[in-house]
Amino acid sequence: MPSSLQHTPRASLPIAAGLTLALGALWVPSVNAEPRTYEIDPDHFSIGFLTEHVGYADTLGMFLEGRGEFVYDEQTRELHSGTVEIATDSVFTNHEERDNHLRSDDFLDASRHSTIVFEVTDFTAHSDSEGTLEGDLSLLGETHPVTLEVTLNKADAYPFGHEQHTLGLSVRTTIARSNWGMTYGVDNGLVGDEVELILELEAIRQ
Repeated sequence: MPSSLQHTPRASLPIAAGLTLALGALWVPSVNAEPRTYEIDPDHFSIGFLTEHVGYADTLGMFLEGRGEFVYDEQTRELHSGTVEIATDSVFTNHEERDNHLRSDDFLDASRHSTIVFEVTDFTAHSDSEGTLEGDLSLLGETHPVTLEVTLNKADAYPFGHEQHTLGLSVRTTIARSNWGMTYGVDNGLVGDEVELILELEAIRQ
């Protein structure tokens, strides 16, 4: 996994995140368990966010470039590692002036901090399809723990194309951006402090 994420065309690299790492892990243990690497399919990975705007409505945005992979054993439910990197300058809210403001030092400071990084630390299964993912989120040069709720939608051989064993996952969490020093618009109520993160992805077993 490269330490930094180079800007690449949107069509070739949508958005990453190994965030769902351990959720493919909900099966009966096997004597012949083996950890495998899973890579986020760039054609089927979306990272969205929602945050309040002046109390009138939430603004919906996305990050269009990222990557992710994880090492996981589906049989034993053991997660060995996992990383997601997101290009900060790929933020998109369908409004050029607002997107440029989000890239400025009021928010993401993309010129100094080119990536947002998530490192998985643990996973706990609550049922055959739901679990909690723990990890460290690095943003604006600060790292803090976050907890994500993960839902396993499907685990099976893909019906066409690559035809590899694939995990389909939905991931949700809400963070307070001020914890990472992003305080613009918080005190005067212009921009909400809480940011809901929405991730939908397919991870292909290698």
